[in-house]
This record gives sequence, C-alpha cells and structure tokens, in this order.
Amino acid sequence: MMIHESGSRRALAIALASFCVLLMAPTKLLAGPAPELDTPSTAVAPQPRSAGRQIKLAADYLAGRGVPQDPRQAAYWYEKAAEAGDPDAQLQTGYLYEAGLGVPRDPERAAHWYQLAAVGGSVQAKVSLGIAYLWATGVTRDEKMALSLLNEAAADGSGLAACYLGDFYAFGIGVLKDRQAAERWYRKGASLHNPLAEFDLATLLSGSANPATDLRAASSLFREAAAAGYVPAMHSLALLLVRNPGLARSPGEALGLLNDAANAGSWRSSMLLGVLARDGDQAPPDAEAAYYHFRIAALQGGSETAKLLEADLRSLSARLGPARTRTLDSQATAFFEKHHLALAFVYRGGEDPEFPAYALAFPEHGTHVVELLAAPPD
Repeated sequence: MMIHESGSRRALAIALASFCVLLMAPTKLLAGPAPELDTPSTAVAPQPRSAGRQIKLAADYLAGRGVPQDPRQAAYWYEKAAEAGDPDAQLQTGYLYEAGLGVPRDPERAAHWYQLAAVGGSVQAKVSLGIAYLWATGVTRDEKMALSLLNEAAADGSGLAACYLGDFYAFGIGVLKDRQAAERWYRKGASLHNPLAEFDLATLLSGSANPATDLRAASSLFREAAAAGYVPAMHSLALLLVRNPGLARSPGEALGLLNDAANAGSWRSSMLLGVLARDGDQAPPDAEAAYYHFRIAALQGGSETAKLLEADLRSLSARLGPARTRTLDSQATAFFEKHHLALAFVYRGGEDPEFPAYALAFPEHGTHVVELLAAPPD
C-alpha cells in the first residue's frame, strides 16, 4: 500500500475513508461510464423531508434494500441530504462524485463536498480531502494542506490518516525522509486497527534493510491485516510463513492464505502456489498442481507474468502430455473467469446481516476508480 502506487493507493484510500458507503452494497456496483445528466424520477419513491430519512432512502437504493438497486437514485437522495448540511451525506456525495457512481465523475465537485463535510466535522472527509490535495484531484496540489488535514484526522482517531502520514515520512513528501517518524505513524495507525497501517508496519519490520527486524511482530501484524480482508497482507504473511515455518499457527496456514489471495485475483499468490507444488514445499511435489497454478497466474498477471512463467509451463506441459495439459488449461480458464479481478479487500461480514460480503477491486491502470462488488466465491 505504499504511496508510490498512486492510482491504486489513492482510490483504495478514498473508498476506505468513505467506508459506510461500501458496507451498504451486497451486489456489484461499478463506478463506470458517466450516466445521463437528467434527474432520476422519484415518482414512485417516498418524499422524505428529514436528512436522516433521505440518507436511509439513499442507502436503500444503493444496496437494493426494499427498492430496486439504483445508484442514480442513491446519489440523488444523498445529495439532497448533503444540500441540507448533513456532513455524513456530504462525505458520501463527495465519494460518489469521486468514483462516478450514480453521477458523472467530477473531482472538483467531489472536493467541494469533502470540504463542506470536513468543515462540518467529518474525520473521514478530512482524510479524503487531504488525499485530494496530495494528488491534486479536484484541487490544486498542496502538500502542506494535505499534511495539516491528515494530522487533524489522525488526532481525531483516523488510522488511515496516520498511515498516510507514515508514508509522507517514509518517502519524504512535503517533509524530510525520516524512517523513525514513519514507523511511529505506522504504529499509530496500527494501534487504531487500520489494516493498511498494519501492513505497512509489518513490511517495515520484516524488511532486510531494517536493522531491528522483528519477524514475530511482523507476522502478527500481517495476520491482523489479513483477517481484516486485506489481500496483499494474505500473500505477504504466507510468504513470511513459507520462509519461517516456526511462525505459522498451523501446518496449512500458508497454503490457506495463498489460496484465499489467489481466489482474490493475486497472481503472485497463484505463482507461489505453483512454485510450492513444483518444488515439493509444504506438500509432496505435484506437477499437475504446479502447472494449474502457474497457468492461473499467467492469466491473472497478463503478458509479463506469462512470459516469466513460460519456461516452467513448457517444461511441465512436456511432462504431463498434451491431453492432461488441455484439461488443466480448461480448468485454469474456468477458475480465472470467476476470479479475474485483482481485489484489494474481501470482507465477508461475519454474522452481522447489516455488514454483507463485499470486495474492493484495485482500479485499472491509469484510473482512480475502484469497483465495489460481491465477495468472490471460495
């Protein structure tokens, strides 16, 4: 989740800062092409007067709860409540304009609503606005303003803001590089149970350049972030356990994590599953499993990954024969059709029906738009 991954990082942070929007969507919601500009019809809908009722109706339309799912209607009612001065609705409206969900994408209008929500006391809006100033999205780039807003949000208990401040010091953005200050902010974010801060701190603690490497602490932090659904943490924890088996809680923990991450579209996890099967690490050698996972990784990772795996696939194909290879190719393709998106988060909601299963997809290259969709099949 490092700051130089600008598109993926920023889109994910905006989505997380507007977390309450995400928790209301049990089915696929795409921030896709801009809709037509006409105001949606509300002839069949109740006409709520209070901001609270407008927000509830907006949430119902977003989730399809008791009414047909309709992001345009959701955006209409959120903005009505936002115009009445409700900071939560202003935050949600800013996110919808940021993502182009139910309304045309409009970064300037998104920043406008974030500003109003921040003035109204929304901590999440301060984070979103700070990120907007950092990446010059809808506003002029202003690193000092970004730092100020994120410091305010962190002081108000935002773990995501603390995580971003760690990045500022880790990479010297608007401040001098300071590894110790970065670690302090990551620890602050981790203490607030932010999975991205937990991941960054674990990456710092497990890195070879760290003079005070603490693999046990790193494994604990990766595990917490993975339990929260952060897919990169699943892969990083699995890799750490493969290299340090004594840190595993059970013999199959690493393989379970890799399978979960592969199901979430991680080509690196699919490739590592192939390596383990090829080399007989974690289980006896299995040429068929190795070929299958390598083929999935090639599909998930695209042409560069396919080129990286070309020699292994060719060698394993020669051992397995054309008939078995064709069968495995078909199985890998069927898997890829169900798990083709690279997901950042997978949240399954536990036992609480108010928090349904959902996932966040990393944005496509060159965009800041996330996809919110149903959690993938196991």
